[in-house]
Amino acid sequence: MKFGASTFIWVSPFSNHTLDLIGKVKKMGFDYIEICIEDPETIDVNAIKRRLKATDLEALVCGAFGPMRDISSEDESIREGGVEYIKQCIDIAAEIGSPLVSGPMYSATGKTRLLSSTEKEQQIEWAVINMKRVAEYAQAKDIKLAVEPLNRYETDFMNTVQQGLEFFEKVEYDNVGFLLDTFHMNLEEKSIPEAIKLANDKIFNFHSCENDRGTPGTGNIPWNEVAQALKDINYMGPNVIESFTSEIKEIARAVSQWRPLAPTQNSIGEDGLVFLKKVMNE
Repeated sequence: MKFGASTFIWVSPFSNHTLDLIGKVKKMGFDYIEICIEDPETIDVNAIKRRLKATDLEALVCGAFGPMRDISSEDESIREGGVEYIKQCIDIAAEIGSPLVSGPMYSATGKTRLLSSTEKEQQIEWAVINMKRVAEYAQAKDIKLAVEPLNRYETDFMNTVQQGLEFFEKVEYDNVGFLLDTFHMNLEEKSIPEAIKLANDKIFNFHSCENDRGTPGTGNIPWNEVAQALKDINYMGPNVIESFTSEIKEIARAVSQWRPLAPTQNSIGEDGLVFLKKVMNE
């Protein structure tokens, strides 16, 4: 299994000013750096490729899905904006060598409403239509789309693996699967290991996050059971630590992080990697 670190642990947004993170993540012992494409204008593909080559590090791409990137919006122009943004992420992934694009790309993060059954059906229909479009676009570039279920406080659309599987059946593209995140699963799944086994080979990316979004191994996630479930399904994809810094106010507000979660941001990566390598490889 290969391990990665999200740029969100340290910075937002990623840009030429933060390229040194690539060397830092490699020095810590990670195999991947997961780069969030918050603003495509800040992403210098050639500069990233040079740093990746120099450090022999691999990249993963994830998206940031705000209200203007909602492919299930009632507003057609917003839906189109979401489709174009996902295509931009796919293009960047193809250029820097990421095998996938991850994120909750079915809706806008933070969109939580109690919809009628008719309204919900319409929302799902728009999301399915547009996921088909971006899945076809990604397929032509040999890119997978790893869709992330979020907890109930962050979305009303997809909270569980079962909901995700039902959505994938409607989309009908083999390159559409899951990014599963233990932070969200801890809130929504009856059993994290059973949810992992239910998702099975539809897991394309995996986020190992503690229940408070701090350092893996310092909270109440049942890591031994998570590791065994991943072994049971023979998961060999990326295993990424995602956390956030409270020093960046916009991100802290978006994820409701009001306090530091570790002695330093570096310790989240360093200590988390030591723990995950041990528990996942036992």
